[in-house]
Amino acid sequence: MKKCAPIFLAAVSAILIFSFTVIPDPHKLPVPDKNNGGLYLPGNFRAVVVVDSLEGRARHLAVNTNGDVFVKLRFPDSIGGNVVLRDTNHDGRADIIKKFGNYEDKGSYGTGMRVHKGYLYFSSEVNVYRIKLNPKTLVPAGPMELILHDKNAPHEHDAKPLAFDDKGHMYVAFGAPSNACQVQNRVPGSMGVKGCPLLKDYGGIWRFDEAKHNQLQKDGIRYATGLRSVVAMDWNTADSCLYVVAHGRDDLRLQFPKLFTPWQSAVLPAEEFLKVKQGTDAGWPYYYYDPFKKKLMLNPEYGGDGKKEGNSATYTKPIMAFQAHWAPNDLLFYTGNQFPERYKNGAFIAFHGSTNRSPYPQAGFFVCFVPFKNGAPTGQWEIFADGFTGRNTVVSVSDALYRPMGVSMGPDGSLYVSETEKGRVWRIFYQGDKTKFTSAQLLKMEQRKKLPGFKLPDVMRNNMASAMLTGGAKLYNMYCANCHQKNGKGDGNLFPPLAGSEWVTGGKFMEKDLAIRVLLNGLEGPVKVKNVPYNSVMPKHNFLSDNQIAQILTYIRNNFGNNSSLVTASEVKKVRASIAGGK
Repeated sequence: MKKCAPIFLAAVSAILIFSFTVIPDPHKLPVPDKNNGGLYLPGNFRAVVVVDSLEGRARHLAVNTNGDVFVKLRFPDSIGGNVVLRDTNHDGRADIIKKFGNYEDKGSYGTGMRVHKGYLYFSSEVNVYRIKLNPKTLVPAGPMELILHDKNAPHEHDAKPLAFDDKGHMYVAFGAPSNACQVQNRVPGSMGVKGCPLLKDYGGIWRFDEAKHNQLQKDGIRYATGLRSVVAMDWNTADSCLYVVAHGRDDLRLQFPKLFTPWQSAVLPAEEFLKVKQGTDAGWPYYYYDPFKKKLMLNPEYGGDGKKEGNSATYTKPIMAFQAHWAPNDLLFYTGNQFPERYKNGAFIAFHGSTNRSPYPQAGFFVCFVPFKNGAPTGQWEIFADGFTGRNTVVSVSDALYRPMGVSMGPDGSLYVSETEKGRVWRIFYQGDKTKFTSAQLLKMEQRKKLPGFKLPDVMRNNMASAMLTGGAKLYNMYCANCHQKNGKGDGNLFPPLAGSEWVTGGKFMEKDLAIRVLLNGLEGPVKVKNVPYNSVMPKHNFLSDNQIAQILTYIRNNFGNNSSLVTASEVKKVRASIAGGK
């Protein structure tokens, strides 16, 4: 008996310790952040920030059956292109963060991340990989299997979103390396190539074996076509069908200024929510969807003028249209039970937000919900999560604090959202009795549709370039006209033209950066402008304020035959700071 006493006492001690130890319940909801991590949510929905920021930032994400969160990094490094987050004390916040997956990614556009049949699938711009998951290990320890290689990548619109059906197939979108299949891509006035040869390998969705290694595009079948760029894609188990929210084309005004106004370019064409079956043709590059006419219209590259419909009736129409350039970047059909019943089988869409609605405010930047039943929307789209940008009006996309990217469902039915600018991740859940949910909880979110980030811009009142153009004209005549002349054509000898100059007409921020730097730093030759050499000196203009430089460049970029987006004071401030920091 004495020999058994230590064992008996140890057992009693273990029982006592166990009885006084709190065992965390993985399905118990965490305490939400006081301000929901900066998000506006309907009714009794709450949010907690899982991780505030990630080195490498974030693209898509996927949640494992044990609650671990996998995130595809926007900027992979030698340590890894993915990261796993674990919440060990179940307070909703990740306390373990580990990078893994050392693979080649040729850009920041690789985007797919899905958990499927015990594997983690993810993509770069070039490849689709998978790793076997083990619930007992934090970092997947299995080999990284190459499932698909795209030998034509990388190129424009080269995301690799993934979706899986229930028959062993994997669906991958192949974006088109073009805006509208022009003879010269994005060159104003260049017409479209007849019979667009790009459609053979691009602008569609291909179906593959989900488990076969080392597949090439030719090993799959072209499942659907006529889709310029798809990043948001999911399989709806409720009706066993593939759905996408496609990016519409852009630059109508820039490419054909005689046919389209700046306002039309800002609000056309729609982003299209499409039900995709085998053989679907959504009409790219020949057609775009006009949400006002509710019709597919002939693209100007193929003879359209904003009024011609052509043979549009032969192509698939969207089941719902969203405002232009909102950039739909993820789609999830909700199958969980944590949310109120009305959300079951509905669609969540992460809109990354526009970059090219200038001179009108940028828009989007939210998570949308579309109620669904029997394979069709049962109501209008709703704002589900907003507040990502940190402001009501976004003049330039760089002003947005956060930009939603990915959505994924956790094992308890919580919704996880990732964003690209800091790499923040939120967990959204419903708090309280979900059976008492009513449509009244949606009213405040419906009111947010009146904010600049959602409402259609007024042609005159919301044109932010008008005042800048007036002030810019005065500043241009004071500081620039002596050399570059009032008509912007230069003197044909020492001073280069600004009309059509590649030094001033770039559309995105990194392209505007060049023009801003030239004004701040000055420029000393020899240089080439429009393939003509010049060798003179332009003095620094860093004595001008950020707003004055923004006005001058906005004026230059919208006169002399130029047709580019406005430059903001915040963009100038950002470049000025980088110069001061030696970058």
